[in-house]
Amino acid sequence: METMVSSDNLYSRTLDALEEAGNLRTLSQAEHQGKWIWKDGKRMLNLSSNDYLGLAADTALRDEFMRTLSERDFLFSSSSSRLLTGNFTVYDELEQMLAEMFGAGGALVFSSGYHMNTGILPAVADAHTLILADKLVHASLIDGIRLSAARCIRYRHQDYGQLEALLAKSYKDYERIVIVTESVFSMDGDVAPLDRLVDLKKRYPGVMLYVDEAHGIGVRGKNGLGVAEEQGCLKDIDFLCGTFGKALASVGAYVVCSEVMRSFLVNRMRTFIFTTALPPLNVAWTKFILSRLESWNDRREWLAKAALRVQKAVRASGCECPSSSHIVPFIVGESSKTILKAEDMQRKGFYVLPVRPPTVPEGTSRLRISLTAAITEEKVDSLCREL
Repeated sequence: METMVSSDNLYSRTLDALEEAGNLRTLSQAEHQGKWIWKDGKRMLNLSSNDYLGLAADTALRDEFMRTLSERDFLFSSSSSRLLTGNFTVYDELEQMLAEMFGAGGALVFSSGYHMNTGILPAVADAHTLILADKLVHASLIDGIRLSAARCIRYRHQDYGQLEALLAKSYKDYERIVIVTESVFSMDGDVAPLDRLVDLKKRYPGVMLYVDEAHGIGVRGKNGLGVAEEQGCLKDIDFLCGTFGKALASVGAYVVCSEVMRSFLVNRMRTFIFTTALPPLNVAWTKFILSRLESWNDRREWLAKAALRVQKAVRASGCECPSSSHIVPFIVGESSKTILKAEDMQRKGFYVLPVRPPTVPEGTSRLRISLTAAITEEKVDSLCREL
């Protein structure tokens, strides 16, 4: 009689294979103290978070918010979806603020960036739609594409010659084509020429543009509105998306779009309809942060200067560095060697973590240095020496 293999044994084999390849992930515990991380009794500068403006641990900012917080918004749960009883006034205020800031017809807020990216595309992209997505878009966008009924072709990373060839070949065969890209790519730190994508969109009928500004909002543009503001194309993007959980030190996500598209998403977007709304307290904090966004130019300018210096140091070490932003990859290659490099940097006081497959392609394991405006010039110098 054959011995039955337990389900746990089947999954254990996968875990064993991941460990052997140096790609097994675990949840580590660390204590946070502002821009510092305490782990195993050692204090390290946190260069692995997305707190790009250094706002998340700004106690003065937090105290100011608490002084201005109304009792109306001091609620820790919405206790409902927005289409039932969870649509508090503060949501409408935040969405109106976003629409006015971006000069758009409407805006819609979501529980997370994952909800946003896995919800919009399935709602708007049917079987008569072609999606053309950059090869390196975030996993949440890939999942959203898979959940849609559309056909998808992923063009080579930032290869706009190939993208235009695909548009020219396909635009007559589909009711609509949606180009999907990030503005600042989350693993390479390079920046998309959105103005060029807008030009392509305008040259072919039925083309829409979906841009994820998760890593651009707050840190790019004169007023911190992202790469689209920086490149002068805020009003030319059909789905201008972003998150609140990175530079803006909050939680949730948003899309800026037309009033008609906002109404369509409210009626058709499953990850919006069938989820509990964010707590009003968090939405009020996001509104508070956005109201001060344009005043943090000094933080944006310092972050950009620090990024240039670290990019230069990475290249000087002999490593490839595609970055033109505050996300600076130190590409090692092999997962095992990347882990050793991360451990070495942690011993030297810098909390950087290895990023391995499947997050990045095989053979491109790296340290992903996420710079923050809270870093001092002295620490930038030290980081550059140790890379």
